[in-house]
Amino acid sequence: MSVSLDHISRLVDGLPTIRDVSLTLERGTLTVLLGPTLAGKTSIMRLLAGLDKPGQGRVLVDGKDVTGFDVRKRSVAMVYQQFINYPSLTVYENIASPLRVQGKPRAEIERRVQEAASLLKLEPFLKRMPLQLSGGQQQRTAIARALVKGADLVLLDEPLANLDYKLREELRTELPRIFAASGAIFVYATTEPSEALLLGGRTVCLWQGQVLQIGDTPGVYRQPETLRVAQVFSDPPLNVVGIEKTNGEIHYVGGVQAPATGLYAALPDGAYRVGFRAHQLELANGVAGRHAFSAKVVVTEITGSESFVHLERDEHNWVAVLQGVHEFQPGDMLEAVLDPENVFVFDAADRLVAAPRDDVRTHHGPY
Repeated sequence: MSVSLDHISRLVDGLPTIRDVSLTLERGTLTVLLGPTLAGKTSIMRLLAGLDKPGQGRVLVDGKDVTGFDVRKRSVAMVYQQFINYPSLTVYENIASPLRVQGKPRAEIERRVQEAASLLKLEPFLKRMPLQLSGGQQQRTAIARALVKGADLVLLDEPLANLDYKLREELRTELPRIFAASGAIFVYATTEPSEALLLGGRTVCLWQGQVLQIGDTPGVYRQPETLRVAQVFSDPPLNVVGIEKTNGEIHYVGGVQAPATGLYAALPDGAYRVGFRAHQLELANGVAGRHAFSAKVVVTEITGSESFVHLERDEHNWVAVLQGVHEFQPGDMLEAVLDPENVFVFDAADRLVAAPRDDVRTHHGPY
């Protein structure tokens, strides 16, 4: 089975929410819709589900135009941010409810509910009511109900957004296993780059209703085609600074000058913008081959395992992420150090012209 959006556009109150989006989803795949709030993630899901109709374009299932088909005529299930369960039904009955609506025999209902409960580790809670569950268990129940329906297309709209950090991490690590075991088409919406990287699959990078880039998730992260893609796929926000290359020298906006080494060496003379993620900015003194900037500490956020140091340099606001606890004080002056081998370089049209050789981190924290 395949589901496609073919040059879809949609207006709401005269304003475009989706702009000429084309996308094809195949059975057994996971597609992550990544973008900030109002990027169009939920709008695309509603179009895929048949809850909304496009102003232009078509929705195709296996090549057949289903644009006008009611959602009840489509094989689709959806999980929302809010874990929506029937409060008067047990976990078992919540999971079984779509099968009862379909008129499935009792033995099949029992088998499929047990399979879904096993997959989502809900067996000990089947006799409980939803209000007797933790938030994570309630969301597992909602996901189990979507899976047991046997839908060809499963849409998850930021399903972990309202859970606390520990529960999010727990479910994030389990979702790839759940997706692989199901075999359906999964579409997962998120605002968090770290979540997209953990889930893997393919990422559709969105901004203001437009598709910026589609590709395998680590590939889009490593090779953002434009500055905007790099910004969408960076959390904390991407650090950016303008440069001018002239006669083998790099002149940074703000007055720092350095030899054009590393990725800068092969650039033609001209103006560029350099982007670097928080973990690519070091705070150190006298590192050979690096480019150093004097910057003032604005605030330091300490998570325990990491410290996020917000810096001010001229008109630029940068963020550096350091391992461990670092107690810098507002107003402290630090030397921010940038490795010219470890930056993204964009031309005057904000298209990528150079990128680090490898820029995927292995832990599950912020990127």
